[in-house]
Formats: sequence, structure tokens, C-alpha cells
Amino acid sequence: MLDDKTYGELREIAARYPEPRSGLLPMLHLVQSVEGRVTPEGIEACAEILDISAADVSGVATFYTMYKRRPVGDYHVGVCTNTLCAVMGGDLIFERLKGHLDVGNDETTEDGKITLEHVECNAACDYAPVMMVNWEFMDNMTPESAVQLVDDLRAGAEVTSTRGPRVVTWREAERVLAGFPDDLADAGPAAGPASLVGLGIARDRGWSAPHPESDAGDSSTAGSKTEAVEQADTSRAETETKQEEGKE
Repeated sequence: MLDDKTYGELREIAARYPEPRSGLLPMLHLVQSVEGRVTPEGIEACAEILDISAADVSGVATFYTMYKRRPVGDYHVGVCTNTLCAVMGGDLIFERLKGHLDVGNDETTEDGKITLEHVECNAACDYAPVMMVNWEFMDNMTPESAVQLVDDLRAGAEVTSTRGPRVVTWREAERVLAGFPDDLADAGPAAGPASLVGLGIARDRGWSAPHPESDAGDSSTAGSKTEAVEQADTSRAETETKQEEGKE
């Protein structure tokens, strides 16, 4: 049940934005931090505060996969099964965890500790296969290390992200996503060696990004950009024409 404090914080979120409706996403995260999911009461509260319909709120809550209509465990464990992670072992990890935890996709263990879900790309392909616990990175995973991870979480052991802080509960993480910091943002490493390879090469070779002012004043560069766009448009038009001719 949403208490007066939560209603106050929902209004606080809405007041952050020139258009209050823009606060709906963090407001839904706050509802989840309190209720453990997006509840009918939470939907009605958001609709009332933002002066929109409950159908509008439901449309958003059902569009984004980070919003849950069923209770989530203390730890949301996401296994990336997109192309690169899958071929690097993500599919094997997911199958191992389903068997080990005795749950299917987007299901929660009987003890309420772990909700398992296969997720799309986590933008961490340089560390594939990747898992996430409450949206904190777990890099270069194996079926064995994945099993150890969930066992540690269920046992109440402190778990630290590969590139981030210690892992908090899902509800605590949802409160952060609602815009209420937990002061852990700067805890732990933010980037690892694999992510910095390109930067190292650029430094070794003395490369740097062009200065915005010099780029803007270079007519030849501007002209080449314009020509490139025009060429791309011409090529696309020619391709579409050939495709249409082939259908006739």
C-alpha cells in the first residue's frame, strides 16, 4: 500500500519536470521500490498526480520490460542472450540457471530471492557473456560462476559488481532509478581494460577528436559531408527504383 510519504515523493518527481507527465518513468520505478511491482494502486496514483488516464499509465508500464506486473524477487538476475553473449555462452548460462533455480524465464524462486530473466543487449559486448543483478554488471561469466553468484545472493553474502558498487536489493535499486541516490554511484570501478583499448590506441598514436569550432569553419569538410549525404540519398533512390522494377 502506498503511504503518504510515497505520494509525496511521487509529487516531488513530477515537479522536477516542465511537463509533469515526463516524470512518469521514474514515478513507476518508485512504485516498484515500494510495492515490488507496478500495482493497480500505483497506476491510479501516477494517473491522478499527472492528470492523465490510468490507461495512459498502463500503456507505458506494459511497454517497457523493466516494469513488472508480477512481484520481483530480492535480486533480479538478467542473462544476456543476444547474439554475441549467446554464442559466447549466454544461452548455456541461462539454461544452467533455469535448472539450478528450478524456474523459467521471468519467474521467481520459491524463497522469493531470485527472479531470472533473459534480457536483450546490455551494451557490454566487450565482456561477453554478461549478466546483470539489479542492473549492475557481472562480466565474463560462465555457467559455474553464474551458479555461484546466485547461490551467494540467496545466502545473503555481499556481492560486488564487476564494474560498479556492491549489489543492493531490487527495491533499493528501483528507488535509485526513481532519482533518489544511494551514494554508491562512485563505488567500484566504472570501466575496465576492455572498454579502454580504443582510448589507449588513440593516446599512443596522438589521435584526438577534431575541435568543434575548427570543424564548423572548414567549408571543405562541410561540403564533403553534404556530398556524402546526397550520394547516400541517390544510392538509396536507385536501389529502391531497381527493387520496384523487379516487382513489375
